[in-house]
Amino acid sequence: MRVYGDLGSGNCLKVKYTADHLGLLYAWIPVDLKKGETRTKSFLAKNRFGEVPLVEFEDGRTLAQSNAIIRYLARDSALIPQDAFTQAKMDEWLFWEQYSHEPYVAVARFQMVYLGKKIDEREARVVEKGEAALGVLEEALSGRDYLVGDTLTLADISLLAYTRLAPEGGFVLSHRPALRKWIARCELDLAIATDISSEQPRAAAGGARHG
Repeated sequence: MRVYGDLGSGNCLKVKYTADHLGLLYAWIPVDLKKGETRTKSFLAKNRFGEVPLVEFEDGRTLAQSNAIIRYLARDSALIPQDAFTQAKMDEWLFWEQYSHEPYVAVARFQMVYLGKKIDEREARVVEKGEAALGVLEEALSGRDYLVGDTLTLADISLLAYTRLAPEGGFVLSHRPALRKWIARCELDLAIATDISSEQPRAAAGGARHG
């Protein structure tokens, strides 16, 4: 299995976190978003959407869209609840992440990290919606360890990726204790580096990477 991604992208990190946690073998293929490498003819031949992450399986099939990928990779694992309703509640968070969280928390970070904007130059609406999304998470996590049920699920992985990067977009988490505890708990469960700047594929050079 090959995973095409950019480690600066929270959507790509979702796939990395999931694959590593499940102990899947994969080759990480770096794709530089800043250089427009997702718009080349060769990449578009694999993914018509021109986006990462992208997973290419040994039989040549490909799968795009981060939440679709992690849902497929985690099939039959404990990351997806067995109960149908609880599974639907997990999906509820996956849809919410893409429509009400990522477009604001991730975009504010994009404006600062990729576009070089200062904190007071971020779009006001993006900041407002991002703060609202983080507030929803804080409330949801107050008095509980995980977003759905009593164990780590894809809901947590999906929302962790950009939430733990939120400070890079100018969002302050110090007044959100439940959110900070949840981030630390998920980082421990997933055995990922607490120093975001050190995030790297787990295996050394040589192709297959194993979580």
